[in-house]
Amino acid sequence: MRELSPTDLPALATMGVGSYATPGWMFPFRKAIRNGSAGSDDIEEAFEDATRVVVADQIDAGVDILSDGELRRQRFVYEMYDRLRGIERVPHGRRLGVPGYDMAPSFKAEKRVTAPDGLGLAAEFKALQRIAPGHRLKMALPGPLTFANNIDPNLAYGETGIEGLLSDLSDIIGAELAALGQAGADIMQLDEPGFANPPPGVSMAAGAAAINRTLATASGTTAVHVCFGNNASRPFVRRDFGRLMPAMADLDCDLLLLEFANREMADLAFLPALSARHTVAAGVIDVKSFHVETPDEVAERIRTVLDHVPPESLYVTADCGFSAIPRWLARKKLQAMVAGTKIVRHELGF
Repeated sequence: MRELSPTDLPALATMGVGSYATPGWMFPFRKAIRNGSAGSDDIEEAFEDATRVVVADQIDAGVDILSDGELRRQRFVYEMYDRLRGIERVPHGRRLGVPGYDMAPSFKAEKRVTAPDGLGLAAEFKALQRIAPGHRLKMALPGPLTFANNIDPNLAYGETGIEGLLSDLSDIIGAELAALGQAGADIMQLDEPGFANPPPGVSMAAGAAAINRTLATASGTTAVHVCFGNNASRPFVRRDFGRLMPAMADLDCDLLLLEFANREMADLAFLPALSARHTVAAGVIDVKSFHVETPDEVAERIRTVLDHVPPESLYVTADCGFSAIPRWLARKKLQAMVAGTKIVRHELGF
């Protein structure tokens, strides 16, 4: 794999997970998209403008590896189902009341799932390249388990069931990773909250195997983000990395992005086993809280992680994407993340 060398990045390199807070003016514009009053040129212009805002916030904060903020997706995965063929939407049983995971789009497979035109990630990345030339860039996309969680294999997959569905999704997503590598992405990342909450009938080992099959096509540095869900700042499952081991240690990626800050830095004892094979990007910013961390708080969290991981095996990130909080808060948290990282770099002599 084309791993980033130490000369490419500073020690304790910083990055976001993927998604970013949506600028306020984009919310009414999304309504214009839904009701058909925005034209295709209007839509492209708005998304490019919004992405420029996201990139500017990251550069202003001093983030080392930039993402596009995933603003072309309302959620990091939902719009991508529109690019799949062979699935049919299933109406929600609950449509009223507080939003929750039981309101996520649900589908059943009517025939084997395909994506004839791909998932569109290469085009998203090329737009990011135009906006942020000369910077180190990453692209994130949902992994096969996360995709599969909202699709019932139904009768389309016969005896192969969920295994057959995962195989097809791995091929679809793997093709996107290959295209991103060819386009020059520095890091290609799978977002896999589904690893902590796999589809029914899928073991942790089988989930890891599906992820590894997907990653096998990538020609550059790969990452997997494992978290416990973040719908309106709420997790989906029990937050315990212990139950994900040893399967998580068997993931064939270069980087593992893990959430720690919102769990009071619990489960750090698993890091030596993980860092033996992976670079760990530790979440030291709690995206589920309106509390703005101070640089000193961030620095202390990084020092705590360094008790378990050598600095050459550590990147610094947030627990999850910033999409569930307002932009002013995301900006302040990014700034604190970078400022706290600089404190520790100075202490270590970097």
